[in-house]
Amino acid sequence: MIAKPAFDLVFRNALTRQSASAVDIGVAGGRIAAVAPHLSCEAVEIDLGGRLALAGFVDTHIHLDKACLLGRCGHDHASLGDAIRAVAAMKRDFTVEDVYARGAKVIERAITAGTTRMRTHVEIDPRIGLRSFEAVKALKHDYAWALDLSLCVFPQEGLTNDPGADELLVAALSDGADVIGGCPYVDTDPNAQIARIFDLAQQFDIDVDFHLDFDLDPSWSHIEEVCRQTERRNYQGRVAIGHATKLSALPPDRLKAASARLAAAGVAVTVLPATDLYLMGRDATHNAPRGLTAAHRLVADGVLCSVATNNVQNPFTPFGDASLLRMANLYANAAHAGIGEFDTCLDLVTELPARLMNLRDYGIAVGNPADIVVLDTDSGTNAIAELPDVLMGFKRGRKTFERQRPTLFRPATTLPPSS
Repeated sequence: MIAKPAFDLVFRNALTRQSASAVDIGVAGGRIAAVAPHLSCEAVEIDLGGRLALAGFVDTHIHLDKACLLGRCGHDHASLGDAIRAVAAMKRDFTVEDVYARGAKVIERAITAGTTRMRTHVEIDPRIGLRSFEAVKALKHDYAWALDLSLCVFPQEGLTNDPGADELLVAALSDGADVIGGCPYVDTDPNAQIARIFDLAQQFDIDVDFHLDFDLDPSWSHIEEVCRQTERRNYQGRVAIGHATKLSALPPDRLKAASARLAAAGVAVTVLPATDLYLMGRDATHNAPRGLTAAHRLVADGVLCSVATNNVQNPFTPFGDASLLRMANLYANAAHAGIGEFDTCLDLVTELPARLMNLRDYGIAVGNPADIVVLDTDSGTNAIAELPDVLMGFKRGRKTFERQRPTLFRPATTLPPSS
């Protein structure tokens, strides 16, 4: 007699983006052990009824340390510089407990919106010291049951022009920061900052994630220097740039050349729709530019891209619920994505950001962690078109949240039409 496979949990009748019809997903020891139709086994079963199962959304760029600040400042910030100055003034008074509480609020929203992997950028400088880093490090530990959190430390207000920032960055990297970032456009010597960030990345053998080219002036750019340093240091596939709104201001021929340069250098691009749309073009009196780089078109040209949250309810972005599905829908609307491109828009918050973060255990495949979220829809295209509810989530096979489907309470009898 052939023994049935031993599973702890089986998802029945799941639709995945890899399968043409419903399959079962068997889970053992927190990992996916089988993906096939009609698995024969004895285990706890959850019937998904033909709904879409994903490995969870992946947020490559969020700022947990400065989220949920709207109640602390007036919010008539007319530019990126105004937003940076507003947060710079507030963060002197941030405490570890304060950053933790605000970050936890956003993480819990992200979990119930289906996010299972996240990279948060954390400001390091003499004003905040390591307080935000300590808070977010604690969040990483405390929410590991539902979400894998990666910490990218960076100097928001400059590096070469900010004495003490370099030493604090090194201290955070020595204490376990996962990624290093930069913000060259606020530095008095942008190229020197870029070089120093790469030096530290190589020293600690970690990836790089810059804030870059965050305006609509196409007459200058730091992309070439980042690409040059990436190639010089053999860092292809380990570098990302966030915002890159300048790319949205380029005419087709120059955009094609920039895309080819990024693809050749192996530099990825993260587009941040909520912030980019909110801050760019605010000085226009009419026909305001969107300031949104077309990530799905860059993908078609061979550039690895993602769409991410960035800021949540602060001077940079007064909106936000940490839902990457909503962000992908917003992106698809603003970027004029066609129906045939909706699947790529979903890729921008799932498979592609997983590649950007070099996650080699992402996806619904045998051997990977059983990180699974269930959407109340039947396809990737409809996930973008319908903005369906995210019904439940699992981390390593353990349920992390569940959302009940709404119930309509129909009258027992049909009422006559009102006159």
